Amino acid sequence: MRLREREKLLLATLSGLMLTASFPPGDAGWVAWFALLPLLLSLNRTPPSRAFRLGFAAGMAHYLTLVYWVIVAMSHYGGLNLVISTSVMVLLCLYLSLYPAFFSYLCVLFEAKRFFVFQTAALWVLLEYLRGKLLTGFPWCLLGYTQYGFIDLIQVADMVGVYGLSFVIVALNGFVHSIGFRGTAARKTTLTWELPLVLVMFLFVFLYGDYRLSENRSGEKEDPFLKVAIIQGNIDQSVKWNPEYQRKTLEVYERLSLSTRASTPDLLVWPETAVPFFFQEGNELARKVLEIGEEIGAEFIFGSPAYEREENAVRYYNRVYLLTSGRETPAHYDKVHLVPFGEYVPLKKFLPFVNRLVPAAGDFAPGKGIEPLRSPLVSSGILICFEAIFPEIARKQVERGAQILVNVTNDAWFGRTSAPFQHLSMAALRAVENHRPLVRAANTGISAFIDSRGRTVQESVLFREAVLSAEVRLPGPTRTFYNRYGDVFVALVFAIMLIILFPKLCYNRKLLE
Repeated sequence: MRLREREKLLLATLSGLMLTASFPPGDAGWVAWFALLPLLLSLNRTPPSRAFRLGFAAGMAHYLTLVYWVIVAMSHYGGLNLVISTSVMVLLCLYLSLYPAFFSYLCVLFEAKRFFVFQTAALWVLLEYLRGKLLTGFPWCLLGYTQYGFIDLIQVADMVGVYGLSFVIVALNGFVHSIGFRGTAARKTTLTWELPLVLVMFLFVFLYGDYRLSENRSGEKEDPFLKVAIIQGNIDQSVKWNPEYQRKTLEVYERLSLSTRASTPDLLVWPETAVPFFFQEGNELARKVLEIGEEIGAEFIFGSPAYEREENAVRYYNRVYLLTSGRETPAHYDKVHLVPFGEYVPLKKFLPFVNRLVPAAGDFAPGKGIEPLRSPLVSSGILICFEAIFPEIARKQVERGAQILVNVTNDAWFGRTSAPFQHLSMAALRAVENHRPLVRAANTGISAFIDSRGRTVQESVLFREAVLSAEVRLPGPTRTFYNRYGDVFVALVFAIMLIILFPKLCYNRKLLE
């Protein structure tokens, strides 16, 4: 079937829109299993240069409808004018669209006669991995996150991470395309060489998921538990940093926190920068925070900005404190992976027109290391906001002894967009990858309790005050394959791809055209 150029462009655009539809807030994760079919169909009998443009079109359709919330964050809450905010969002989408563009280009350039399905999935995963690393990384809404609601399926992430889930999804897209739209010879080759591998892969994924969940059900009653309370203050971002509103903010958190006394929590968790002043200065408001913790009688985790003076410079940090009885100096963790243009300006000498979105003096500096906050009751691996989308940070926290993961965030920046739902879905995979329950406290939502298998036990509603209480099961010290070895699956895929492509890299004349 020969397609006109306009038809190919429409198919590529359709793929981009289907990709967006497969992510939260909708419950259409199943769309991801077919979302790439229109794009792959448009690539049939298409030269590499044209394939690049089609992939780029798919990417623009996808990312413009996925990360539109950047405009809300930068204009409504960040104070930048609409033209600059829109320009920054479009530039981000142009950059992100290069990844599906190169995917399409390489699919056509190295089109495989055998193992087309594997090669297609491998190219997608390798490009996703690069997106998560280059230019500080932006692994927002990788394809595997679409499946966070399918609990049986995502258990395999404790071996292969979110990239492994992406591989499985793209493999099915490639398989259906190959047997349905690539011609008789390609269909026969796929059925002969790849059908057995695809069947084994899916059988393993679902049997492994069933095994993991049944193992969890049989053993979870024996695990010790911790009573945890989450406080969602729902503080309006437009007044959050207003000095005149600081006392009122604290009164809201005090009122909600005191309501938990009847449940006698072991651990109380407030969101990122819930304390909108420098707690370290020990002023009247800081002393009030201490009093609240003492009155509740629980260990207490909360966020507050901090600073350190170094000769003639001052370094600011996005910090989380842990207050425990009997410890004079609170433990703390400083955010190590900052948000570009939100908490610091990369290459600011060359981008003087872009200001921080955080109304605090000076740029934030990254923390000096990743260590859990330890107490007599529990060791908590802290993930501050954006850090929840980086698997390696949660891995290091658990590697260094974290029994639970605590994600504190202020998603008020996103407004009433799809971003808070997407952020939650990504945090859930960190629990699965490491077999650690995740406690999520968000200023305006979505706060949640997520168990060690990625199931959402409780969650709050956006833009409402909320108090969530639950018993959090503490797993043993056992670490998952993924936690021990990280993205070895991606490395394996890369190695096999090099073996497959080496002859083509040497002899394929297309590379010289």
